[in-house]
Amino acid sequence: MSSLQPVRQTYHRSRSDLPRLGRRGGGWVAVQVILLAAIFLSALVGLSWPASIEPVAYGVGALLLALGIGLLGAGGVGLGSALTPFPAPRTGGELQTTGVYRLVRHPMYGGGILISLGWSTIFATIAGFVLTVILALFAALKSHREELWLQQAFPDYAAYQHSTTHRLIPFVW
Repeated sequence: MSSLQPVRQTYHRSRSDLPRLGRRGGGWVAVQVILLAAIFLSALVGLSWPASIEPVAYGVGALLLALGIGLLGAGGVGLGSALTPFPAPRTGGELQTTGVYRLVRHPMYGGGILISLGWSTIFATIAGFVLTVILALFAALKSHREELWLQQAFPDYAAYQHSTTHRLIPFVW
């Protein structure tokens, strides 16, 4: 066990060293917007699915889009007036732990990932799939940065993290 201690310390140190990218994290938002725009524009260079796979691909893509929109919408409605595009919470906001937030800590990020994956599936775009993987990794980092701010703003956040183990997509991640 003692050999793992330096690794754990390094991991926690690197998480806490994630850049703020602005007072409320505007740089994180800018990168996310660029990634999402690139994913949606990738449809312009998409390929075609073979005719035998096309109906399944469209069905899977539409399902992913619908799940993503639902997750994004439920997250936004759950936050209500605390909703902000920035990863730093609004001053005076409340910690949301009910509704979809009982299942996942960052449903809006997960919704964006599912929407991007559905879009890339419908339009058969390899670039979209690659950019969606990059978006998912970026969302994981952004959520770590956001959680550092949430821990500072809400004393109960650590207990919430412990009880709500999925970070981005309910039952998956």
